[in-house]
Formats: sequence, C-alpha cells, structure tokens
Amino acid sequence: MKTVKSILIAVVILGSTAFAQAQTKKSIDTGVSSINWEGKKVLGSHTGTIAFSDGVIEMDGETITGGKFTVDMSSINVTDLKAGEGKEKLEGHLKSDDFFGVTNYPKATLEFTKVQKMSGGYEVVADLTIKGKTEPIYFDLATTKNTATTSLKVDRTKYNVRYGSGSFFDGLGDKTISDNFNLDVTLKF
Repeated sequence: MKTVKSILIAVVILGSTAFAQAQTKKSIDTGVSSINWEGKKVLGSHTGTIAFSDGVIEMDGETITGGKFTVDMSSINVTDLKAGEGKEKLEGHLKSDDFFGVTNYPKATLEFTKVQKMSGGYEVVADLTIKGKTEPIYFDLATTKNTATTSLKVDRTKYNVRYGSGSFFDGLGDKTISDNFNLDVTLKF
C-alpha cells in the first residue's frame, strides 16, 4: 500500500512540474509590435499610431492563455497630417484632458480575462483601462507562429472621453466626432 501511495505522490509531483513548465510568458517586441488607430468625424477621419510600453503573451505550450499590455499614451502620433498642417495641434488636443488626459493618465492597459481557442485563432475577453476607467472588451485574435493580430472598435465614451460626442452634446453639426475609434494591433513575440 505504501508503494502505491508513493507512486501516486510521485505522479502528482511530476504532473504538476510538467504543467508548471508548460506555462510561459513571452514578452512582446515593442520595437516592431504596433497599434494603428483611426478616429472618424462627420467630415472625415484621422489616423495615427500609439506605442506599447511593454506586454506579455501567456502561453501553455503553443496555446495562448492570457496576456497583459501597457500602452504609452504620450506616444500618440497623427500620421495623416504633416508638421505645419495641424499635426502638432491635433496631437496636443488628443493628449489633453478633452480626450485622453495623458498628464494624469500616462498609461492605458489591456489584460486578457478569458481566452478561448477557435479555428484560426482565439476569442478574447479583456479588461481595457483608459483614463483610469476599466471596461470589458471582446475581440478575435488571429495568430501565426510569433505574431498575433486583431482589430478592435472602442467606444471612447465608456472611458469618459466625450469631447465632440453627439451622444452627449447637442448642436455639434459637422463638428461631431464618432464615439468609436478603431485600433489595428499587431503583437510580435
């Protein structure tokens, strides 16, 4: 009986060790990972980029099980305008309290709370925090060997970013800015 008990204990210990070794965290390469954004308004749109500060993909073998990412909000960059054409003015306005309040909220975060493997990728539920406000967000994540990509639609008003929103202000006319902005994200790990 002692021998059987010893064997069971050994199996449990080895199984636990094997499971613990299979769980890994892979840091994203912030130099080549990217976030491209687009914000729309009645009379057009603007595009740009924003940079990751850091991030990790959690894996069990080859399967993604989690992730946590930090974005440097001071890196907001407008790409559809050139210097002297309003680029600096728009970047300053996006960083101001009217929009993302970068002085008080220099970071935004995204943390996966549920990941479900699907054909060709994953369905992800995550907590997105902008301006100190956290809300759940849902998206599909496509993957290849060392890359994950997704497109997200974010309702900025959920994060107290309401400037120019027709949902909160009347009489904006052609100055109305869409409540949603789009993010195209590429993670390299």
